[in-house]
Amino acid sequence: MQRILGGCGVLLAGVCAALALLAQGGRFSATLDLITHVAPLLLAAAVVAALLSTLGVDRTRRTGLVLAAVGVVAAGALILPEFLRSTGPVAPPDAPNQIKVIEFNAWQENRNPKAVVDWLQRENPDFFFLTEPTPVLLNLIRVRTGWKTMGSQSNTIGFAHDRYLIMDRPIEPPKGVTFVNATFPNATGPIEMVITHLRWPTEVRLHALGDATLRDVLAQRPRDRMVLAGDFNSTPWSFARRRDDTAYGLIRRDRALATWPTGHAGPWPLPAPFPFLPIDHVYAGPGWATVSVKRGPPLGSDHYPIVVMLAPVAPRPAAP
Repeated sequence: MQRILGGCGVLLAGVCAALALLAQGGRFSATLDLITHVAPLLLAAAVVAALLSTLGVDRTRRTGLVLAAVGVVAAGALILPEFLRSTGPVAPPDAPNQIKVIEFNAWQENRNPKAVVDWLQRENPDFFFLTEPTPVLLNLIRVRTGWKTMGSQSNTIGFAHDRYLIMDRPIEPPKGVTFVNATFPNATGPIEMVITHLRWPTEVRLHALGDATLRDVLAQRPRDRMVLAGDFNSTPWSFARRRDDTAYGLIRRDRALATWPTGHAGPWPLPAPFPFLPIDHVYAGPGWATVSVKRGPPLGSDHYPIVVMLAPVAPRPAAP
C-alpha cells in the first residue's frame, strides 16, 4: 500500500510540476496561458501529491517531494502577484458621494429571475451591469424598478437611476467582445461607465481580438473617473489579464474574488463546494477610491454577482 500511494504521489507531483512549468510559457503563448487559469488547482494538487509522497519509500519519497515542491513553487509564482499588486486608493465606509456598482452574469438559462430582481431592489445600486439576461429578467427589471437603460448590445446591458448624458460608442466591436459605454451625470462630475463580456480564453483568437478591441475603446474615453465591469472569462493569474490590467489605464478593484461556479447551474450537476475561478472583474480609474468589494449571493446563475462601493478620491490639500 505504501508503494502504491507513494507512486500515486510521484505521478501526481510530476503532472502538477510539468503543467505549472508549462504555464510559465503563457508570457509568450496564448495557448500555454490557458493553463494559468487553473493555477490554484495545480497548487492544491501539488500539496496533496507531497502528502502522498511522504507515504512512499526511499527514492520514491524523495522524487515525489522534489516534484511536488517544483509544482508548489511554479504554481505559487503564478498566484502570488495577485496578492502583491495594488488595488488602488481606499476610502472609509462613511466617505461622501459614494456610488454602488453591481456586476452580474445572470446566465441565459436562469430560472429564478424574481430572486434576482428582489435582491437588486434590496441592494438598490446606482449602476447595474448585466450580462446574459433573459427576456423575462429584463422585463421584470424594467417593470419593477423604473431604472433607465444605459444601452444594450447582444447579451450585455446596463441600468442606472439617472439617464445618461451621452452614449459615444467609439467603434463598432468585432466578434469576440460586446460592450456598452455611456457617460452619466454625478454631483462630483461626469462618470464614464463601460460594461463588457469577453469570450472564453479557449477561443484564443476571438478572446485576443476582444481584448484588443476593449483596450481601444477605453483609450478613447476619459479614464480618471471611469468604471469598467463585466464577465471577462479570465482569471487574474493569467498573463493576459495582467497585461490588460496595465494596458487599460484603470485599477482592478477585486482581488482573487472567485465568482464561478455556483454549482447549481451550468455544467455542474451538483452544488459546487465553493467557487474557484475569479472571472468577473470591476475596474475603476484613479479618481475613485474603493470602499468595499464583496461577492453577492447565488441567484439562479452559474456566476455570483460582485458588489462594489466607490467614493471619489478626496482632493489633496494645496501645498503651502
